Amino acid sequence: MRAIAITPGQPGARLVSRTEPAITAPDHVKVKVVRVGICGTDREEIVGGRAQAPTGQTELVIGHEMLGRVVEVGQEVTRVAVGDLAVFTVRRGCGECANCNMGRNDMCRTGRYTERGIHGQDGYQTEFVVDREVYVTRVVPELEPVGVLLEPLSIVEKAIDDALRCFALRDPEAAITPAWLAGRPCLVAGLGPVGLLAALVLRLRGAEVYGLDIVPDSDGRVQWLQEIGGKYWKGPLQKYPQLMDIVVDASGFAALEFNLIDALAPNAVYALTGIPGGDKALSIQGAALLRQLVLGNQVLLGSVNAARGHFQMAVDDLAAARRLWGAHAEKLITHRRTPEELIAAAGQRPQGVIKAVVEWSGTGGSQTP
Repeated sequence: MRAIAITPGQPGARLVSRTEPAITAPDHVKVKVVRVGICGTDREEIVGGRAQAPTGQTELVIGHEMLGRVVEVGQEVTRVAVGDLAVFTVRRGCGECANCNMGRNDMCRTGRYTERGIHGQDGYQTEFVVDREVYVTRVVPELEPVGVLLEPLSIVEKAIDDALRCFALRDPEAAITPAWLAGRPCLVAGLGPVGLLAALVLRLRGAEVYGLDIVPDSDGRVQWLQEIGGKYWKGPLQKYPQLMDIVVDASGFAALEFNLIDALAPNAVYALTGIPGGDKALSIQGAALLRQLVLGNQVLLGSVNAARGHFQMAVDDLAAARRLWGAHAEKLITHRRTPEELIAAAGQRPQGVIKAVVEWSGTGGSQTP
């Protein structure tokens, strides 16, 4: 079968031939890959950035945002059946710490985990994949056009769920108020796919959502945000529209991430999902920031990866979004590519892209819906 592989640390990607995987255990699930999302991590890997091949190998099959169709299951599998749409999670646990052994690989304490398509395990940019049932989530048929968004959506599901859990534990009003987030101001920084999906989750929970970026008002990302009732705001940073109960950063810009602390309301939670690149030094008013955090009862939390439960939350929210806004979520997928087209792009980001995907057994490439 075909797959897209890289040599970690070297620029470029190529089509390789791999043996088609087979079911070898009663809890195995085999899927035919329909499409795989392309994100900044993939592009970084293709240009020679951080990645790690499986032990004993020199190549890594990339891709971690996938949607597939089940073609075979082991005899003990009950969660999915042949013909179902499904997604696999990304991280595989260390097998040592309690969190991994409880199925929370996203909260590994040893750091000795692997991640499919990123760190130590081949990914999903290929024709067929086999993995264990414990890592699979069924996707209802009506979500086929957007099922590839479930992995990035799971990231913000985790971050926002953790933020709301913080409120429930620390803020007495939040603990006793149903739908407490309804009408409350929240800020999402960085209107890429992760940021826009964070805005979607917050809007589904009734929040007043502001999206922060530096793109023109006519940009497709701004229009997408506004169509779900979000408000676009692009500064200046010294004058926020109002103080925010939840801030979600999906920008990955370190200087902005520090500046966003000023946007926090008393008792607010700030969830960081963007990972800054580079090592450029910053000058910050450290004492003032720390005073604000302490005196304001504010929480900063970092959030990466997601557990299978967050994927199920993502399925539920995409279904809810479809009921509210029809096929609106599909507009996030702006570019469809063949495997060959992804390789030819050499890690470059297409002009005007929101979300690009590689079609393996779907509708083919060279399309912009």
